[in-house]
Amino acid sequence: MSHDHDDRPQLTAAQAAAVLTPPPGRNGGDLVVESLQGLGATTVFGLPGQHALGMFDALRRSSLRYVGLRVENNAGFAADAYGRITGEVAPLLLSTGPGALTSLAALQEAAAASAPVLAISSQIPTAGLGGGRHGYLHELRDQQASVRDIVKSVHTVRAASQIPSAIAAAWESALTAPHGPVWVEIPQDVLLAETTLPVVSAMDATPRELYPRPELTIAAAHLLSNAERPVIIAGGGVVRSDASGKLRALAEKLDAPVVTTFGGKGAFPWEHPLSLRSWLEDRHTTDFLEDADVLLVVGSGLGELSSNYHTFRPRGRVIQIEADAGKLESNHPALGIHSDAREALSDLLEAVEPREDAGAAERVRTVLEKVRVRIDAQELTLEQQVLDAVRQALPDGSPSFWDMTILAYWAWSAFDARRPNTMHSAQGAGGLGYGFPAAIGAASADPTTPVLAVSGDGGAMYSIAELATARQYDLPVTWLIVDDGGYGILREYMTGAFGETTGTELSRPDFVALAESFGVPAARTTPESLAADLGKALAEPGPSVVVLPALLRMFEPTHL
Repeated sequence: MSHDHDDRPQLTAAQAAAVLTPPPGRNGGDLVVESLQGLGATTVFGLPGQHALGMFDALRRSSLRYVGLRVENNAGFAADAYGRITGEVAPLLLSTGPGALTSLAALQEAAAASAPVLAISSQIPTAGLGGGRHGYLHELRDQQASVRDIVKSVHTVRAASQIPSAIAAAWESALTAPHGPVWVEIPQDVLLAETTLPVVSAMDATPRELYPRPELTIAAAHLLSNAERPVIIAGGGVVRSDASGKLRALAEKLDAPVVTTFGGKGAFPWEHPLSLRSWLEDRHTTDFLEDADVLLVVGSGLGELSSNYHTFRPRGRVIQIEADAGKLESNHPALGIHSDAREALSDLLEAVEPREDAGAAERVRTVLEKVRVRIDAQELTLEQQVLDAVRQALPDGSPSFWDMTILAYWAWSAFDARRPNTMHSAQGAGGLGYGFPAAIGAASADPTTPVLAVSGDGGAMYSIAELATARQYDLPVTWLIVDDGGYGILREYMTGAFGETTGTELSRPDFVALAESFGVPAARTTPESLAADLGKALAEPGPSVVVLPALLRMFEPTHL
């Protein structure tokens, strides 16, 4: 069997000479960073550790930009945000055992949010592998077993020549729809051993496209074209595949109202006449969705938060477009289309017949008015005032990253993201501590644009060490900390369920003084001055902290 190599680039004489006489002093770590460079990486995140020093030493000899955080989990959150914002693979360099394990909560969030994070972990020396108990520092019986349930794929290296192929395979896996975190592990001795292998050149790890099957597109187009009350639920898959323009065109062609999930914020214009916004935790919205005779779900698995805590019971036909095959029909029977959202919407846009529904916009207005009346009856003026102030202060093009805090729970439903791929939270896995380190990752991707992080005082303590990181790299991240003296949402849950709380009240530092001790400017604000103080902080270069002492409340749930 012969192969035609004529279409491949030919090496020049100088390049061939460089291949035959690679520079001295390289080790397995150099093969790691050369592979990342060859695949197009420009920035890596991480934290050094004893077994991983071969990789970190090699960074000196590379053009890669290193952003080092103070806790591995925070480094994972930063890589997650970098991957979400850029759509590119975000390399995350980790050490063995405790270093690797400390990243797991961040990798769970990356998996839930389909963020392409490439974690490269060291391992104990090759002689200690295989499950024996040799007593090496950081030794685990099976380190891979700790990550296998979380990441998309695991890639093992046991010799230097395997490094480029393993990293390329992991890279491709991370970028194959649905995006997600992947894991490569390399023993310490392999990273440290001198190598005479040629310098790694450009590599191709292009993921295959995920197209819809044509017969399913035809069937879906027929249902939508002939529907009386079509409605669209747009999830995070629309944002990740950069399909918001296709979504809007399809909604307008069908005169179909659109609601966006919390992961799909910004996928559809907030003020559009067909926009139901994001009020998924509201029975009026749930009723409207249940009344649709054809419901198109794009890029969502209709999980707990997107289904009003599984109280949603569709009565019409459901069409579900999803890149994650495991989510197809996982919660509701549907015409399941395994496809990237952009490709499927593009094909549907061509296949559907235009339909006119003069009453669609009026029905949308009616639902939103019912939601407004319900919220207004609960006297939650302060919460809406604070959220409005944040929206007023935040430039339209600035990304925001929200921790698991009451203001974020409000923002999921009530915040106008204005543009796709600008509002992100940890609502996929629901772990604390996401907001600030994620904002650091986004600012690393584009240091010319101010970035907002929003945390409560409880979540802020998870990532307070990263004030040093923001200062060290002089990143334009403004951190809004809403200080209510405890885990506010858990306080509400426990009070509602049990009548009293346990473990929710927290001693905390003077956040302003603490930020200033890191050399980060900080201000204490009030709900009335929040818009001005936050706007001023976002407009100034470098990191800043704004602290809002306030006790916010959640709106009443409708699913109980």
